[in-house]
Amino acid sequence: MPLGAAQWQKALAADRLAPVYLLAGVELLVLEAADALRAQAKKLGYSEREVLDVGPHFDWDDLARAAAGMSLFATRRLIDLRLPTGRPGIDGAKAINAFCADPPPDVTLLITAMEWSSKHDGAWSRKLDASGTMVVFNPPRPNEWGAWIGARLASRGLSATPDAAALLAERVEGNLLAAAQEIDKLAVLHGQGRIDLTEMENLVADSARYDAFKLTDAAFAGDGARALRILAGLRAEGDELIALMGWLVNQLQLALRLANAHDLAAQIRTEHLWPAREQLFRQALRRAPREHWLQCLARASRIDRMAKGRETGNAWQEAERLIAVMAEPRAARALA
Repeated sequence: MPLGAAQWQKALAADRLAPVYLLAGVELLVLEAADALRAQAKKLGYSEREVLDVGPHFDWDDLARAAAGMSLFATRRLIDLRLPTGRPGIDGAKAINAFCADPPPDVTLLITAMEWSSKHDGAWSRKLDASGTMVVFNPPRPNEWGAWIGARLASRGLSATPDAAALLAERVEGNLLAAAQEIDKLAVLHGQGRIDLTEMENLVADSARYDAFKLTDAAFAGDGARALRILAGLRAEGDELIALMGWLVNQLQLALRLANAHDLAAQIRTEHLWPAREQLFRQALRRAPREHWLQCLARASRIDRMAKGRETGNAWQEAERLIAVMAEPRAARALA
């Protein structure tokens, strides 16, 4: 059973290393966990490290050779195997299984994978989990985000009032890398101690990644406040409304094709929607019927003409109304 983040911290503090580790998931968290493991290995006398980067033409016999190699300078060695895709293939699975079946003494294998999902799990990873340590680092869920920020602040000797922590969470829009960077900056600018709302407002830049993809996702998810905030950010950053409307029209056409489908599951396969977006559109279609998405598409086409100067009107204002209507179908009549 893969360890959770809290269990990982306890395992890392042990006075001896497991024969093999698999650290997989969100890149930032995996890289930090791998750095921590290397530091612990060095503390325990693993003074020699060999790095193996798995690419398209990687020779998996290199793993067996590295494991069998004799060290002239150290009694303990760390093999740092970097498997970005998390998919070793048939030869790789055999090589990893062989290592797990008979790990050399005083050698630890560290495998890092920056992509991971239930589809990556296989016989090789289950065998590794049984003989070593496997940790999957998932991004915090929405209800876990505040706790993650609190723990991250604490790791840098900081704390924040609830409203200050909420502001930081809002500014970084669920972006782990942006949150980590902002917290590191806070440690430099503020030093250790508690940060209140006023200090947070002064110290934290607006790191939200405003883009068209997040805009449409928020609108289809029914999160009107967030969608309008992203739209305002796009406008403030000087984005062209013409390009934005092209993407918005594209996504509304997709919603309409799904709404018109006699077999929704088959249409979803035709559109090649990955699970998260499939769920997003299913929820949107449950909130409003086909006619609603047809009206939204007509609005979007009209705004596109405004943006191109082919029709009079305030294009940005109409775009705000459209986003509000997409997020909350019941607002359509009030904003007509």
